Amino acid sequence: MMSLMHDTEQSPPPSTTRAADTSRARDDGAPAWALVVPVKATHRAKTRVITEPEGLIDNAAIAAAFAYDTVAAALRSTPVRAVYVVTEDEQVAAGMRDLGAAVVGEQSALPVESPGFARLNEAIRTGELAARAAGAMHVAALTADLPALRPADLSAVLAAATRHARSYLADSTGIGTALLAAGPGAELDPQFGYDSAAAHAASGAVAIDVPATSVRTDVDTVDELTSASELGLGPRTAVLFSAYRERVSGGSAG
Repeated sequence: MMSLMHDTEQSPPPSTTRAADTSRARDDGAPAWALVVPVKATHRAKTRVITEPEGLIDNAAIAAAFAYDTVAAALRSTPVRAVYVVTEDEQVAAGMRDLGAAVVGEQSALPVESPGFARLNEAIRTGELAARAAGAMHVAALTADLPALRPADLSAVLAAATRHARSYLADSTGIGTALLAAGPGAELDPQFGYDSAAAHAASGAVAIDVPATSVRTDVDTVDELTSASELGLGPRTAVLFSAYRERVSGGSAG
């Protein structure tokens, strides 16, 4: 997979909203992190969720809720100084700015569903470029479908990541990747796609071995959303999930 090959001293792209300075350590001396969160346009996200009972979940609404709850929780994580959301969805971009995230416009010539998740990896590299240009020394890519994310869990993962030049956290299945991190002098070199945990390991990233259940719990289906609800969903997702369960109960009663 082609790695990020850009001069990190250049200015952020014009479509980037400037985030906080991540070049300095935090007040306690620990590294500050910039997160890159790629977010699909909501009209083409979470299509597997909407197939479960037809019409009972709005996939665009649930995808946006996942992303907002993920970013809001990430911004509350102690090591996180800035979050860069990479998206082509203008409505999502506006909402993310309201949360306090920086937004990098996704402008890709690649097909929407490129082989090997090339477009997703390209979006992550674009976000990393913006973060590095703003002075970030420690950068991590985080998936946008973690509606039960707990700031303390993310803090623990990032603390572990500081011990390695490049590292990753596998998702709950052990197959996918929930987070990919790179420190000073290293590049993320994202390998997201099918069996991405193995791909990241093969590319030299070190596996992060901390429980951090809420960081590992990415959601693609209603069953996974139900499991995530046991951890405690973010507020936007919780409202939609509650409404979904009411519709299911109503249908069963009928």
